[in-house]
Amino acid sequence: MTRYRRTYRDVDGQRIEGTWRHIFTRNMDTYFLTDLVIYADGAIDCGTGGFTDLDGLAEQLRRGRVATALEDGARASAHHLAGWRFTEPSSAVNAEMLLGEVADEIDRLNDRPDSTGRCLQAVQTYLADPTEDHRHTVRERYLEIPEHLRVYALGDMDRKDTPLRILITDLGEPLHGWPNGPVVTEQKRAEAIAYFREQEVAIEAWEARVPADGPEHPMQPTLTIPKAVYPQGWPDPPGVEVLQNDYPAVITVGANSYPSVAHAYWALSTPDPHWHDQIAAAPRGYDAGKLAEQAPRRTDWAAARLAVMTVLLRAKYTQHPQMAQTLLASGDARVVYVDFGSAYWSVGSQRATNWIGRLLEVIRSELAAAKAGISLPAIHGTDSSASP
Repeated sequence: MTRYRRTYRDVDGQRIEGTWRHIFTRNMDTYFLTDLVIYADGAIDCGTGGFTDLDGLAEQLRRGRVATALEDGARASAHHLAGWRFTEPSSAVNAEMLLGEVADEIDRLNDRPDSTGRCLQAVQTYLADPTEDHRHTVRERYLEIPEHLRVYALGDMDRKDTPLRILITDLGEPLHGWPNGPVVTEQKRAEAIAYFREQEVAIEAWEARVPADGPEHPMQPTLTIPKAVYPQGWPDPPGVEVLQNDYPAVITVGANSYPSVAHAYWALSTPDPHWHDQIAAAPRGYDAGKLAEQAPRRTDWAAARLAVMTVLLRAKYTQHPQMAQTLLASGDARVVYVDFGSAYWSVGSQRATNWIGRLLEVIRSELAAAKAGISLPAIHGTDSSASP
């Protein structure tokens, strides 16, 4: 049950998603508390040296190097954190259960149905065509779920997995997993089937629901604003190119005007009036950035730059209605801004924060609110007290 513990590793520049859980490994007469790390490509690091796979993990379990049975009185260590001896130890899983967990995690990391998902798919098939063959398939899939996880299969802590166990038990036989328990009758089978049909309806309603304030995820595909160079000049007519910060679009901020957002940003980053004017007069936004590298920077610019960029982008799209329409046309799409010169403002590295893209989404929302007639003071003000 590790799905909320996420990690990853890099393989030739590709991010391989992973997850982890605690395990004990054994070396000689000492148990070591460590992490079992599972990756989407099937690689497993069980803390015994190097990567292995499911078969390799099974071998480590067979040899006792990965331990699911703990010996009373044995020494244990959490490496440099603590050491102790076991007193009446018990383990929550055996080797088969652990292997089942790991196999499920690999499926989930690859967005495939895990053993529980496959069982529930078999139930749906049975409901659509309730034959004995399909019921037997449900039984096979149920038994593939790691034993300690079966109780969670339906996500129902009142009924637990009882409806599943009724369904897979032959009529007239004791309930699966309860040798001396109640016998499954036609009525109990019918009640279990009714339970699943009610669940089916509830799930469909849940999946179809839309929160009162709108969808939870973007309905439009991601909008990528690429960093491009046009030696022969900007495209005419331009498309999403107008959303680049160095696209020529004169903006007025306070008492000053600038040829583009890029010019304004770099000019305002310096407290020196001479450098400010020189940067603002640069032929292109790119040239403004190169000049700014030589200029002194405002104190605490790093702390203020996000607010400054917000004002500049708001000025651009409130002062240029056609460009605002281009931004609005992206609907609710996630905006990805590509500029390999800055991991802070764009994408392009694992730690990139894409702040330009995120701010464009905010400005787009403000524009949409204004278009809808929702009065928000922040939408209408384009002045700024920022000055060189």
